[in-house]
Amino acid sequence: MLGITQSAALMGVEAHPVQVEVNTGEAGELKFILVGLPDSAVKESQDRVFSAMANSGFRSPATRTTINLAPGDMRKEGPAYDLPIAIAILASMKKCEKELLDQFLIAGELSLSGETRPIKGCLAMAILARDTGKQGIIVPQESAHEAALVEGIQVYPVKSLDAAVAFLNRKIEIQPLRCEQSNYIRKPPESQRLDFSEVKGQQAVRRAVEIAVSGGHNLLMLGSPGSGKSMIAKRIPTIMPEPQLEEFLEILSVQSAAGVTLSKDNRHFQRPFRSPHHTISDVGLLGGGTIPGPGEISLAHNGVLFLDELPEFKRSALEVLRQPLEDGQVSISRSAGKITLPCNVMLIAAMNPCPCGYTGDPSRECRCTVPQIQRYRSKISGPLLDRIDLHIEAPSLRIEELRNAAPGESSEVMRSRCEAARAVQSGRFQESELASDRCNARMSHSQIRKHCTINKEQGDLLQQAMEQLSLSARAYDRILKVARTIADLAGTERIETPHLLEAIQYRSLDRNLFY
Repeated sequence: MLGITQSAALMGVEAHPVQVEVNTGEAGELKFILVGLPDSAVKESQDRVFSAMANSGFRSPATRTTINLAPGDMRKEGPAYDLPIAIAILASMKKCEKELLDQFLIAGELSLSGETRPIKGCLAMAILARDTGKQGIIVPQESAHEAALVEGIQVYPVKSLDAAVAFLNRKIEIQPLRCEQSNYIRKPPESQRLDFSEVKGQQAVRRAVEIAVSGGHNLLMLGSPGSGKSMIAKRIPTIMPEPQLEEFLEILSVQSAAGVTLSKDNRHFQRPFRSPHHTISDVGLLGGGTIPGPGEISLAHNGVLFLDELPEFKRSALEVLRQPLEDGQVSISRSAGKITLPCNVMLIAAMNPCPCGYTGDPSRECRCTVPQIQRYRSKISGPLLDRIDLHIEAPSLRIEELRNAAPGESSEVMRSRCEAARAVQSGRFQESELASDRCNARMSHSQIRKHCTINKEQGDLLQQAMEQLSLSARAYDRILKVARTIADLAGTERIETPHLLEAIQYRSLDRNLFY
């Protein structure tokens, strides 16, 4: 007898339909055959499935059985096929009604006891089920919370194999999980929250950070060890506007595909903050693998990618960031296929001025030679620096500043100004399809000509700065974008000369680092 269930395969952050076909009662010796380009985890599923069936009160087939995962030219990975395979086997043995099987997309891992375990990519599977006209999706209870965020599809959480079979046989009723019941719509506890009020001094850096967040610009901080660069970077998400549901679903789709959401500690309604170690590989940073998956830059989508000790990263790892930072997406081609992953990130980088870290420090003497400093700084290529909108120096703090008990400006106050500036930009770029593109940093050349107009005197001033700093045409556009953000913060319709001058000063490291 033939049993068929509908499931899905994850490719990047998108799910593709997979049909699970099981045929029992075949002539020949007792044997179980699994075909359809399965990986090791899928091949091992038959052992988990038959143990789960036995412990759920079902008998395994006593005849030759063939299990096919179609289409056969697409690689299948992971344990998400356990539940659809088990149900298809039971349907082929007439233990499960076939009438409803085609109306549901089914996915889930099974334990040996028959209980379900969470799987990655459940959000993408829910979107696939909705787009293909399914009545609902049957998934493990832990994974159902992210799937419930997708509107237009019924999500049925199941705790075990026998519960799923009983539901399909209409013996029990399972209430679909609603969006408001999802445990993703929550904030981290107060004990885990950071605040800019804890940062002492560094007013210039605070200003640069506020501009960067208001316009979605990339930022590089240069300063001695202990000047507060990492401390400030970790608090940047606290002043970013809360993501819209559309943006959060984009964030969650990447994290779900990477398995980040399998942990309950990573289920907060907030923008991501990723801080990879400088020993990370090119694939770890950009994404890839035999079956391509997201890397750190995609996991930071719609959030912050923080690269601390920037020159310590491998040159090749840094150079692969150039195109993704420009395009907001990364395309990865492997033998298993080609995928395009979103990576609209705000890059925050921090570095010391020299190997010892104390060049220009008024209280510590630098031990580095000029060639050592040049070699250290040359690790950051000009084209990469060109794609960073704001460069700011973070000077060492004086003892008086550290002893000052008065708190700095809070994240709440800074966020209110950033949200006001983003609201202006959202109205300006409301024709953009993606919410993440409605900020000044994502402006196209035509939008720059329309929204970043300057008069002749300002044009002469900008030309003089370009010639003195030997800046590129890309830096010219980025200066205008930053000036537009400064004007938005000031609440002015046009870019004024002080706004342009402030934007120009944030390119000073181009000269200091390379000329």
